Amino acid sequence: MIQRIQTVYMILVVLLIGALFVWFPDVKDTAGNALYSINEPLFLILMIASLVLAITAIFSYKKRQKQFVLNRLNILCNFILLGVFVYRSLTVSGETFVSEKGIGMFLPILSIVFLVLANRAIQKDENLVKSVDRLR
Repeated sequence: MIQRIQTVYMILVVLLIGALFVWFPDVKDTAGNALYSINEPLFLILMIASLVLAITAIFSYKKRQKQFVLNRLNILCNFILLGVFVYRSLTVSGETFVSEKGIGMFLPILSIVFLVLANRAIQKDENLVKSVDRLR
């Protein structure tokens, strides 16, 4: 159901995590040390888990509670990804070449915001269905 706003929010999450996967595969500091790289299993697992959870939530539009739970798991996954990004950027000394470090770390924050908006819209739909069921 593409006409539902929560589906649009979840598609934006897929695009943001995909952008993180494609545009920022690795970020290096001035010494050439990798801050984070797509080749590391932790980043790869967290990004793929976030993508799979978002795509699964998009296609489970008939089950709103399942969609809500999948989005909550995706929020948790994005918080862990953000925490790993922050930890890695704070433990490495020096600066990056450009401000890529900040841009790449900003994308999980945006995806968390869109997932929260999607959960609010799902909850609003659920409340609407419950109110209609009471009228019968």
